[in-house]
Amino acid sequence: MTDALKRLSDEGVAIWLDDLSRKRITSGNLAELIDQSHVVGVTTNPSIFQKAISSGDGYEQQLADLATRKVTVDEAIRMITTADVRDAADILRPVYDRTDGQDGRVSIEVDPRLAHNTAATIAEAKQLAWLVDRPNTLIKIPATKAGLPAITEVIGKGISVNVTLIFSLERYREVMEAYLAGLEKAKAAGLDLSLIHSVASFFVSRVDSEIDKRLDSVGTDEAKALKGKAALANARLAYEAYEEVFSSDRWNALEKHGANKQRPLWASTGVKDPAYKDTLYVVDLVAPNTVNTMPEATLEATADHGEITGDTVRATYDQSRAELDAVAKLGISYDDVVQLLEDEGVEKFEASWNDLLKSTEAELQRLAPTEA
Repeated sequence: MTDALKRLSDEGVAIWLDDLSRKRITSGNLAELIDQSHVVGVTTNPSIFQKAISSGDGYEQQLADLATRKVTVDEAIRMITTADVRDAADILRPVYDRTDGQDGRVSIEVDPRLAHNTAATIAEAKQLAWLVDRPNTLIKIPATKAGLPAITEVIGKGISVNVTLIFSLERYREVMEAYLAGLEKAKAAGLDLSLIHSVASFFVSRVDSEIDKRLDSVGTDEAKALKGKAALANARLAYEAYEEVFSSDRWNALEKHGANKQRPLWASTGVKDPAYKDTLYVVDLVAPNTVNTMPEATLEATADHGEITGDTVRATYDQSRAELDAVAKLGISYDDVVQLLEDEGVEKFEASWNDLLKSTEAELQRLAPTEA
């Protein structure tokens, strides 16, 4: 069952699970996935926590304790989510040690309501790193305009970061610039650069969802022939940008001081359109020194029938440019699409967080002890 996953790992793709819940931790399921399915990391986001905590499975006692203490709903959520991340980080610690800190990582996101507030994002990132208190944590910061200086500042303080919600090639270059600037700040502060890690989460499937919708509106045979191609082209060109930035003189100077490359992480890799093969955003994005974070269904599909045929990225740059150019020639604005997706991404995470606040508040009220 796991030969394809092993081949994927052997090609230099780190397999991370895009999900976490207390039940997954306490049942031994996460440990089993690490042991049997080559999973070497975990990503979380507000939607994942909303789903996990709203299910109620395994959270009742902690919620009851928090209700007894009369904590605020914001504090309750942070206590619950950081507990899960801390426990998952402990389960992944042997992977972290074995890979010298590259993998064995668990990501936790700053409050999505802060996505457009630089100072608050920095403060929240520092607080989360302190709360979880595990070296194998990544603090997720969205790649909004306000997030970019926060990334530099947080990296500069020696905190490892997962930059999330990247959709455009231009923004991705800005993210890499923010990372390098952060490393330079860390170096100037005398920090050990070898202990600082980062991934850049480049979102995939949502690009096809939006562009395919616009191609359908165009309706020509030429437009239909381009469906399902834009997301891969976009991600592959992101890898080209990664290769360029991390072979530059600026990077080489940092690498001499022990700095780690910021790996591209393919996010949103579950296929949204049932017409496409369910392993599309895994098998067609194989390249060295990348991460693919998968929902469990995608992980299982890859294990079952994923065809790993080696590097499927580095020979495609010209073709990828041609495909994006062809989309643009049909009147579909790349800049409009990626800005819309960034805005929607922030809004969706904020909506999930607000849903989580409401459901958790209801549980705290239900479990609050009655006054004698």
